[in-house]
Amino acid sequence: GDAQHAWHPPGMHPTAPLSTASIGETPSITAVAGGQLILECPEDAVPTPHIEWYWEGSPLQEDARRQVLAEGRFLQIQPVEAADGGEYSCRATSALGDTSLHVQVEVHG
Repeated sequence: GDAQHAWHPPGMHPTAPLSTASIGETPSITAVAGGQLILECPEDAVPTPHIEWYWEGSPLQEDARRQVLAEGRFLQIQPVEAADGGEYSCRATSALGDTSLHVQVEVHG
């Protein structure tokens, strides 16, 4: 019986702690160094807005660890490093105007 084995989505490392937060619903989130962090920009406007991510007030640069997924809806950081802490924000721009949401990320080693 394999019933006791937890199912993990492809590509995920079950040993890496996963932290998730929906920006705007919580003022801060704690992530674990070496783990995975996923931030969601909860923007349900129609048509889908253009979403940009910022870190400490500057446009976020994507790299091997930091990837924007689902046309901007999610920001994934893996593995998390201590230097990733700070203020993250997503800005959604649509025909109705733009909205900015913020979250403070603290990284614990």
